[in-house]
Amino acid sequence: MSSRGGRRSPLGRAGGWLRRTFGDTPTTTAAAAVTFVVLAMVLALVPVPYVTWSPGRTMDVLGPAASGQGEAVAISGLTTYPADGQLRLTTVGVTRADSRITLPAALAAQWLPWREVLPREAVYPAGTTEQQSTAENTRMMDTAQQSAIVAGLRSAGVTVTEVTTVVGVTDRTPADGRLEPGDTITTVDGVAVTSPGDATARIRDRRVGDSVRIGVLRSGTRHDVTVPTVAGTDDPGRPRIGATIGVGYDHPGTVTFGIDPAIGGPSAGLVFALAIRDRLTPGDLTAGRVVAATGTIDPDGTVGSIGGLPAKVAGARAAGATLFLIPRGNCDEAVRLRTDLPLVPVDSLQQAVDVLSRPQTPLAELPRCS
Repeated sequence: MSSRGGRRSPLGRAGGWLRRTFGDTPTTTAAAAVTFVVLAMVLALVPVPYVTWSPGRTMDVLGPAASGQGEAVAISGLTTYPADGQLRLTTVGVTRADSRITLPAALAAQWLPWREVLPREAVYPAGTTEQQSTAENTRMMDTAQQSAIVAGLRSAGVTVTEVTTVVGVTDRTPADGRLEPGDTITTVDGVAVTSPGDATARIRDRRVGDSVRIGVLRSGTRHDVTVPTVAGTDDPGRPRIGATIGVGYDHPGTVTFGIDPAIGGPSAGLVFALAIRDRLTPGDLTAGRVVAATGTIDPDGTVGSIGGLPAKVAGARAAGATLFLIPRGNCDEAVRLRTDLPLVPVDSLQQAVDVLSRPQTPLAELPRCS
């Protein structure tokens, strides 16, 4: 039995639009069909200004290093204790800065579970290259690791002292080749410094062209370094040496990380700090469980929010996690996720330790987003 109204064109409604637009002669019908195909190809191939986030891999930071040699978080010079469970670092797969996605790919990601579609400028500022993106992610990972070391050591009862440190050195400036990132500044012109601001003020008290004698501690050895000053680019009357001075930390022991260098960003800070705390204290924070955690970390143990939570939840669940510690700042996003994996919000490293230290607590009594 034929359908009501007679036989329909294969193009359906689109065909009707094309006939009304281009006419209904054989020539115009062919032209319409070609135009329709071309438009469809354009929509399918032309990139759109979006990027996608998708579930990434996870890594046990209490386990072996990514290279297979050593540990993911290695501690020397301090007494350490074994751990039976796992602490899982979570990641997000993101469109590269030098890649583009098409409209069909963006629509598919929008509808697929545990994925997000974001405006490109929300992830990559205009003009960002893949090299710049990688360098920035590496810088944020380095900062996260250093903050995690301080927070983790302090949580384990290890004394950590703030010191004045050379944070960075600009190429082709007087400090280049004389000072090194990581140098601890002890004196300026023979006078002990009390803070980064004190060291900076003493340098700026000189006249442009004067030399400054800076005492530094480098790899346990003291050095006196003489650095000439030059005019600042933004203020020619202000002397500068080309070094960024900030807060550093002095502590016993050494902590190193065997993480895949392709993993970047700041969101592994919490899980690193937990691993350090776990390895330096008796007992086992995980109690043999598979625990995932995400969140930035400050040296004082404050936990900050992160991006890509849905994708990280999917990754943690696939890795067999029975508990996922997340920043409380991500609660608005967390309450919209439909998952059977318990998402436990924390504001600080100490709260995370408290949650893990009570493994027998019923899930219903754990902190939750509301």
